[in-house]
Amino acid sequence: MNFIAPNTIDSLFSQAETEMLYSKLINQLNKDFNLANESIDIPEATAAEDVKAILHEKIYRLIQYKFAEYLNLLYIIDVSEEEVKKLDGSDISILSGQVSFLILKREWQKVWFRNKL
Repeated sequence: MNFIAPNTIDSLFSQAETEMLYSKLINQLNKDFNLANESIDIPEATAAEDVKAILHEKIYRLIQYKFAEYLNLLYIIDVSEEEVKKLDGSDISILSGQVSFLILKREWQKVWFRNKL
């Protein structure tokens, strides 16, 4: 059984719901944000669209106002530095959406492996 990374946030959430791991994904997000001292406290029952919006806003604010904490968060979550460097940083709003997806992909990978292997 191989892990196949989703191409979009929507397909990621769909896969998590299909495999009944959505709540574990939310818990993993909360856990890692807390480890980085940047709490987001998303309830497990939060809709995928709302999670996407909360995460996007949080990343936007970190990039804009707390860049060192943003870098620490990426380190704690273990987001690929190579993937982040490939992103175009000219528009912070677009960048924060792309980084949100990278974060979700990494968190989904952790949850999936923990529950499948």
